[in-house]
Amino acid sequence: MRNHDDAAGELNFRRTKLGLVLRQLRDHGPRSRATLAAELGLSRQAASDLVGELTERGLVRTGDVERGGVGRPGTFVELDGHGVCGIGAEVNVNHVSTLALDLAGNVVAEHKIGLDARRLSSAEVVQQLVDLVRRTVADLSHRDIRPVGLVIGIAGLVDRTAEVLTHGPNLGWQDVPVADMVREALGDDLPVSIDNEGNLAAMAEAVPGDADRRDILVIFGEIGVGGGIVADGRLLRGRRGYAGEFGHMIVEPHGRRCGCGRVGCWETVSGLHALLDAAADSDDPVRDPALAIDDRLAELNRRADLGDTRTLAALHQVGQWVGVGAAVLTNALNPASIVLSGYFAQVGHHMRPAIEQALEQGVLAPDAAGTRVLLSTFGFTAAVRGGATVALDAVFADPMLVDRRPAAAGGVS
Repeated sequence: MRNHDDAAGELNFRRTKLGLVLRQLRDHGPRSRATLAAELGLSRQAASDLVGELTERGLVRTGDVERGGVGRPGTFVELDGHGVCGIGAEVNVNHVSTLALDLAGNVVAEHKIGLDARRLSSAEVVQQLVDLVRRTVADLSHRDIRPVGLVIGIAGLVDRTAEVLTHGPNLGWQDVPVADMVREALGDDLPVSIDNEGNLAAMAEAVPGDADRRDILVIFGEIGVGGGIVADGRLLRGRRGYAGEFGHMIVEPHGRRCGCGRVGCWETVSGLHALLDAAADSDDPVRDPALAIDDRLAELNRRADLGDTRTLAALHQVGQWVGVGAAVLTNALNPASIVLSGYFAQVGHHMRPAIEQALEQGVLAPDAAGTRVLLSTFGFTAAVRGGATVALDAVFADPMLVDRRPAAAGGVS
């Protein structure tokens, strides 16, 4: 008779193999059972058995017939998981938002509320976020989709071990136990964790299986500026998890005072406030915090497209400062690409020539060390997408979290 340890070992072995197959499909796309077997060093029967179990759990499905090659054509196996999703959420100065992704990366629910977090208490802002998460979960429930986790991105320094926002200079928060506050409001049914928004934005941009996205630097701009470093496909957090606070590099020692209390931080010359201040007078609608950021940026783009000299000059000026900071980071890290996210993604096509010029001038190595400047396609949703992606990692690590079920039913244990 097998003892308990033997049974547990077999279960863990099965769990590991299921995860390998699921991650292979995520990272490299649809493929046949035979291809999976060859790539993962499995027998064809073992690969077929694993695919069968993942199908029973609703995580994969078979697709079109594979053509070409020698022998009998096979069918593609691809990610399904339409009944499973991860939820990402974000707390920023001007909004709270949520977004749910299914296992194949499709957006299945999305909500956003504009607010001025600096005029509200942390408890009031977190309550707004909780309300948004509840709306998202209700949307999912109506579609028979079950969330496996919630990952919240916050603008500021995050102690992930203690699950506390230790310092949010632009929010005006100090030592706020965000995860516990959300968990207390929602109950224990949904696993909750927190992270820095820039780190999550970087995770959204680091596309699994894309060689060009294995070494990137993501710069996420809103009121503040931060980001994340992805090296060889992995997020670099630093010794205590505070890497990526790019916005607080000192680039103008006699410049503006930053929300952190110091003078001349990079975000004081490259953040959204710097652009709006340079582009418009104080009574201009684009400076009105009651107007959604997307609408304000759309207006700046409209003016720039029409050739408005003040708007173009502001975009050029801020673009130069973005390039100055990007050059410092490139000299230190030499990423394959710098991905501009957040507000930079919305107006970056107007800034790009100035950014690339400053990068070329500021990087010691020739040809800017081969570092390219890219614009995110996610814009302000990068952090919530990253959060949802990280939440789904639990399923890719352990597909047994999802119950076996008939193809049309749902169920996450």
